[in-house]
Amino acid sequence: MEIEQFHIVGINYKKTDTSIRGQFALNTQGYANLLIKAQGLGINSLFVLSTCNRTEIYGIVPSVELLTELLCSETQGDINTFKSLAYHKSGRQAIEHYFHVACGLDSQILGDYEIVGQIKQAVKFAKAHNCINAFLERLSNTAFQTSKAIKNQTELSGGTVSVAFAAIQFLRLHLSDISQKKFVLVGTGKIGHNTCKNLIDYLGAKDITLINRSQQKAEVIAKELGLKTRPFEQLKSAADAADIVIVATNAPQPILFKEDLQSAGKKVLIDLSVPRNIDLLVKNRPQTILVNVDDLSKLADATLKTRQGEIPKALTIIDAYLAEFTQWYQMRKNVPIIRAAKQSLLDIHHCSWFQSLQAQQCVNPQQQEDAIKTAIKNLAIKMRSQEQTPGCAYIETLHDYLNNTAIQGHALENGQGHPKMDSEPLSAEPH
Repeated sequence: MEIEQFHIVGINYKKTDTSIRGQFALNTQGYANLLIKAQGLGINSLFVLSTCNRTEIYGIVPSVELLTELLCSETQGDINTFKSLAYHKSGRQAIEHYFHVACGLDSQILGDYEIVGQIKQAVKFAKAHNCINAFLERLSNTAFQTSKAIKNQTELSGGTVSVAFAAIQFLRLHLSDISQKKFVLVGTGKIGHNTCKNLIDYLGAKDITLINRSQQKAEVIAKELGLKTRPFEQLKSAADAADIVIVATNAPQPILFKEDLQSAGKKVLIDLSVPRNIDLLVKNRPQTILVNVDDLSKLADATLKTRQGEIPKALTIIDAYLAEFTQWYQMRKNVPIIRAAKQSLLDIHHCSWFQSLQAQQCVNPQQQEDAIKTAIKNLAIKMRSQEQTPGCAYIETLHDYLNNTAIQGHALENGQGHPKMDSEPLSAEPH
């Protein structure tokens, strides 16, 4: 059963800081390697969510231990450290956890609307590597629909609801004349892109230089927003000349150090990366402020109480979508029986004596096809309502189909010798 074998194991901000989470962050190459390993073990449905606040692996596997070993085989951290800090959930609890994460209820900043986009990318990557089966795809799509409904129908995502926006709030509190400051933004992925737009929209920043390992990607965003770019090789000189440096890359180690910043004057450095991409010793530089994602998550937000008040509404919406998914899953379990019943009806339909009787009654092929469709539709309705056991519903469908086509009456009239099927019903015992 897929639900019983659906597991999730991971670590997040609740028990670990950025230094620990960084040890278990997964880059693109590591993710690809993990998926290849999983397929080698016969696992065909799993994905990994690795963000600044969490690293979690979701999959349909025989045991949680297998997921743990797969994840730690491609990360820098020690597996025993991971086990001591990790949480795991299975079955229904794992599904509920997935929905809570996708909807921002489990985020470091309540209502974080960026997390669902990160999950979509993680699932898309796994699907491209043939590691998402029908169950996990349906579950993911339902979680995404739930997240959208909560965003549209509640105020859970009101106010500061992402790390990218928390960075903007932090700058508002600690700097004046922000629009006149010189910014360097390193990393133009989703978080970097969102942060850049926020700098322009909310702070009126004009002097922003984008730096990315792929300069072409940075130039696309720079053209879109009317900004400047510099090659990655000029990161140190650009950062040294800037007032504010924001780093949002997925580099596995720091890319900016104290010795890279030689000029005098106040400097604010914001590290949105996990693992850390700005060395902690930068704090020892005079007039320097360095903050990371954990620091930003503690930022006081006037809308937090409002968002907390929206949690019951969000949970009600989640329950509704969970019920919808459960119904789909129950029907999916019945598919083999429905297929078997349809095949049995087709076999009867193609039987020579049945065809001769239908010809005598002038029943055309379209009428026969419609009769089969009606029988299968009624079977699906009965199984969905769980009025009968699958075996009973299957046999009753065959019985009703034969009765509705009036085989027994014509068979007797023409001396075929078949039993009169409406005199004694077929056994309702499942086979």
